[in-house]
Amino acid sequence: MPDTVILDVDGTLVDSNYHHAVAWYRAFRRHDVTVPLWHLHRAIGMGGDQLVAHVSSQEIENAHGDDLRAQHSEEFDGLIDEVAPFAETEQLLRGLRDRGLRLVLATSGGSRHAEHFLDLIDGRTHADDVVTSADVEASKPAPDLIELALERENSHDAVLIGDSVWDGRAGVRAGVPFLAVRTGGFSVDELVEAGAEYVAHDLADLLDHVRREVSAPA
Repeated sequence: MPDTVILDVDGTLVDSNYHHAVAWYRAFRRHDVTVPLWHLHRAIGMGGDQLVAHVSSQEIENAHGDDLRAQHSEEFDGLIDEVAPFAETEQLLRGLRDRGLRLVLATSGGSRHAEHFLDLIDGRTHADDVVTSADVEASKPAPDLIELALERENSHDAVLIGDSVWDGRAGVRAGVPFLAVRTGGFSVDELVEAGAEYVAHDLADLLDHVRREVSAPA
């Protein structure tokens, strides 16, 4: 039975994926580069250190990567107050703790935005630890965030909960089972192909699945 749950934040606990897509779109437009919003959405969940080249080119990354990441952060600042937690987020976090599971929040987002979302979901109350892209060399789909979470919790039996294919690929590389939720806008087939052992429609469905699979402590 798992002892630890590693939870993605953006798109999983807070409804932020489409705001991120718009922020990236505006950042690219500052450099007269147009990346279609649908293409940007498919990359959300991937860390900014890898997203720029993925959606455009290595040449644009080399020329503008650092500026684009800073400008995405600026654009997202203007949207962040519109981001809200999913209705079942608190229920999920409390339900996982009731199962005796340790919780680590792991996000490819920057630490400043992560702190805002932690306040939004009262994450410090529920989580045992938080890891962000600032703590590792490479963000998702690299396994670094997941491996760091395992190391900090000294866990040998964890599961990963996330909303994107990039979460799944990071989990597979780290050897951690992936439970997916469709809140990020990815299809069931995409999430299964990325390694999901279960795909939930929403967080309530996901919690029901965990309750079926993990017994509460005596």
